[in-house]
Amino acid sequence: MDLYLSNTLTGKKEKFVANKANEVGIYSCGPTVYWNQHIGHMYAYVQWDVLVRTLRFIGYKVKWVMNVTDVGHMTSDEDTGLDKMEKGAKREGISVWDVANKYIDQFKDSMKLLGITPPDILCRATENIPEQIQLNQKIEKNKFAYLTKKGLVYDTGKFSDYSKFGDLNLAEMKSGEDVEVDNEKKLSWDFFLWAINPNHIMKWESPWGEGYPGWHIECTAMSTKYLGENFDIHTGGVEHIKVHHTNEIAQGFAAFGMRTANYWLHNGWLTGEGGEKMSKSLGNYVTAQDLVKKGYDPLSMRYLILTSHYKKGLRFSFESLDSAKNALDKLRSLVQANINSKERTILSQEKELKIGEFQDKFRESLLDDINVPQALAVFWEMLKSNIPAVDKYDLAISFDEVLGLGLLNLSVTETIIPDNIKVLLKKRENLRKEGKYEEADKLRAEIEELGYSVSDKPAK
Repeated sequence: MDLYLSNTLTGKKEKFVANKANEVGIYSCGPTVYWNQHIGHMYAYVQWDVLVRTLRFIGYKVKWVMNVTDVGHMTSDEDTGLDKMEKGAKREGISVWDVANKYIDQFKDSMKLLGITPPDILCRATENIPEQIQLNQKIEKNKFAYLTKKGLVYDTGKFSDYSKFGDLNLAEMKSGEDVEVDNEKKLSWDFFLWAINPNHIMKWESPWGEGYPGWHIECTAMSTKYLGENFDIHTGGVEHIKVHHTNEIAQGFAAFGMRTANYWLHNGWLTGEGGEKMSKSLGNYVTAQDLVKKGYDPLSMRYLILTSHYKKGLRFSFESLDSAKNALDKLRSLVQANINSKERTILSQEKELKIGEFQDKFRESLLDDINVPQALAVFWEMLKSNIPAVDKYDLAISFDEVLGLGLLNLSVTETIIPDNIKVLLKKRENLRKEGKYEEADKLRAEIEELGYSVSDKPAK
């Protein structure tokens, strides 16, 4: 069965074809580490973790690369304003290097709390300055850049398809001002590959003068360093389409004569309760660490994210998080109830078919543009079915390779059955003896809704 992904490059959901058989290279735009990463940021990384897990689940060998922006990124999504790292250093009274280290640690801790598989390579912009300079030299040599007093600038007029990816109306575009206003720019939306600024808080020597790299060049340099000039998948938020990824694509064509990635996937936003984007500037953000302090299992947040498709985003509220917590508790209870049953029985043809159907439906959901909400629904359907307990557990652990809810860590415990459940079980047993199987099935469903699994063993 084929995997289909929504490719921003073509505007279509299309069949995924890897460059190499059974191998996939993925680059994800990572965090800017001048402050805490909140759950709005982490929404994206949970979704891309599921993408990576899905690819591995269906048999691919995956190399996942993610960058860390620790230099040269401004305080708005349009890449304007103050340098974020400098702002963080002034706010906290420590060096920019200490700011970066502090918030890289916070990001890694957030990934761990939310069950995100660490990327195979987590690369820092400041540790790849030579690669960025070399790529800029290549772009300049290919005559896609020009020099002003303020830096090396990408000449978008040389790239005829510049507006295509982001569906940009260039006539209405204002200056990007990605470093500061530069009256020497040929076009106002031309962007900096290297900023000349010997007074900047973070600076390096370069052929164009002392300064620092533009934001966009870091991703093109590091993605191609670790994955090659053309790789499979590039991910990021929808806010990256019109500026950052548009400029990455332009850089790729200037340097290599082709796009760097074949599939560009973009996640929607996790918004606040009022529907506004969760952000530090609005003060409406919550971190994974905040959830722990409030007494939540952070995997409840992961479960909540899994109920949304990556393209659609999610509106967050503590009420929805409470519902996710209850659902996860119930799911764990159902899975745990099946750990204790290790007796494998001879399956009827009907139950063999059901097990195969659940496996197929779960996989088909994922193959349809990583439809995790549908895959989660299949998981619940499987847990509430009448297949043997041991097979439920095996399927649960298999499905959790993608969902990442830590179900393998559940321990075998002696289940204490409450009196009300015992009453329902006895009533169901009597109905079965009387041959009233339809009524017994309704009671079974009622018991499972209360978080308990029912397994009927054949009479000896």
